[in-house]
Amino acid sequence: MRANDPHTYRIMTAPTLAGIADAPEQPAVIAVDMPIGLPERTEGSGRQPEQLIRPLLGGRQSSVFAIPSRRAVEAEDYGEACTIAAATSEPPRKVSRQGFAIFPKIREIDALLHARPELVSRAYEVHPELAFWALNGRKALDQPKKVKGTPYAPGMTLRRELLAGSGLLPEGLIHASPPRGAAADDLLDALAGLTVALDIARGGGQPFPDPPGRDAHGLPVAIWTLRP
Repeated sequence: MRANDPHTYRIMTAPTLAGIADAPEQPAVIAVDMPIGLPERTEGSGRQPEQLIRPLLGGRQSSVFAIPSRRAVEAEDYGEACTIAAATSEPPRKVSRQGFAIFPKIREIDALLHARPELVSRAYEVHPELAFWALNGRKALDQPKKVKGTPYAPGMTLRRELLAGSGLLPEGLIHASPPRGAAADDLLDALAGLTVALDIARGGGQPFPDPPGRDAHGLPVAIWTLRP
């Protein structure tokens, strides 16, 4: 969405975060549904942001992956990642296959933010289910968006209603078709992130933890949602 006209929007897929940051709209706030800031070691199930938001999400908490240490994320072999993760966590914890699958994207984002530090103040880590939690009166949703990998109509309808109730998005955007390469639930997740970005752009936003932490390289470590 464009800052000078919030009712004008463009739905697209971008292969990289740089492609979004450098888009013609030059977004001032970018919601990133990927971990930003990596720990040297972990205590418990992942980083502090994951441990803070997971209990809020009820049946949706399994969508919050436990992100291991930086060294584990940097490993390109699954067995090596598990070995390093176990050695840099307390209690020792290996890496899930699902978590390992997103490591290349985490590495890409991490490398970009190190190479272009001016983007750090524009990129905010979000989680769609935490955004929907905030839009739902800070209550966990009682409907999943998918059942056995298939979009679940009641859950999708609930999420569209919450997006509409936010007052932040035009109706046409909420009911738009997803772009090529994305599914309908992907678009709803992106729109949930967009509500957080718009709230932050207006001076709002709430980080978990508050204030955000910092990793050893100075990157912020927090998952953001809409302010109360």
